[in-house]
Amino acid sequence: MSALRVGVLAYPGCFASEVFGVPDLLTMATHIAGPGHAGYEVSVISPRRRVVASGGTVVHVSALREADVLVVPGFELTPDLDLDARLAPLAAETGAIRAHAAAGRAVVSICVGAFLLAEARLLDGRRATTAWLFADALARRCPDAEIRPEHLVVTDRGVTTTAAFSAMYDFALELIREHSGAEVARTTARVALVDDARASQTPYVDARLLPQPGNTFSRRVMRRLDQSLDARYDLAALADSCRVSTRTLLRRFAEETGQSPLAYLQSARVRRARHLLETTDSTVAAISATVGYRDPGTFAALFARHTGRRPGDYRAAFRRGSA
Repeated sequence: MSALRVGVLAYPGCFASEVFGVPDLLTMATHIAGPGHAGYEVSVISPRRRVVASGGTVVHVSALREADVLVVPGFELTPDLDLDARLAPLAAETGAIRAHAAAGRAVVSICVGAFLLAEARLLDGRRATTAWLFADALARRCPDAEIRPEHLVVTDRGVTTTAAFSAMYDFALELIREHSGAEVARTTARVALVDDARASQTPYVDARLLPQPGNTFSRRVMRRLDQSLDARYDLAALADSCRVSTRTLLRRFAEETGQSPLAYLQSARVRRARHLLETTDSTVAAISATVGYRDPGTFAALFARHTGRRPGDYRAAFRRGSA
């Protein structure tokens, strides 16, 4: 087996850590695999002669060259950033990405590097993911793609996208697994203290950071639901408190938020339960009752559906310390 050629595409303002994160883990895997292993031939490439990455870090680059896998790191992105203005100066990079894919070679984006793939029209008709905080923005920008914000890594016909920052290691471990074998990948994860058993980014979502949909009416409904998480869901009483019919309540709430009041209530209950699991010593049964579920089994199933983990597993992973 020959060395796998991996090219990392550096560009102005890209995250320096995402330029070097994958190569560093591949280097570790090569040492772990030992003599005789083909390993990885990694280069940092660019259509530019000089690249200044995030934080003013100067990245030494080589000219564009053929690679078996092209890795596109992310960049600093805030919810109010003008993406058109940010991506417009990167036409040379998106052209290089497009040409690499057209040659039938694999392309991988890290985090919001997916927006460069979208600009190169590589996500059209494909499944993809990105950082959960910007998944909606990617879906709006690339309506022909199927955005899967719950996934850490998505590969569809030679195009791979990953979730935020540390998901570059989930991708790198999968690459190591394919090229060097499961044992090398497993040992690399252990040596690097990288979790090789993650399956979803859902447990990491903080709904407080997401844009809140709706206007005055739906927010009033949300506020009433938030104030009575432990109460039985009563649609008729909720509609009466808002002085509308149940039919009007459901229609207006769905128009403004894209979901039903019950769906919102369930997500709010899970959000509260997550906080309690992270910060208190309360039993799962007690937390279940606090958020309106008398049957801990029903609560646990709902919690797992929303977060990808059972309550006990979630607490073990995200506990902040005793209350």
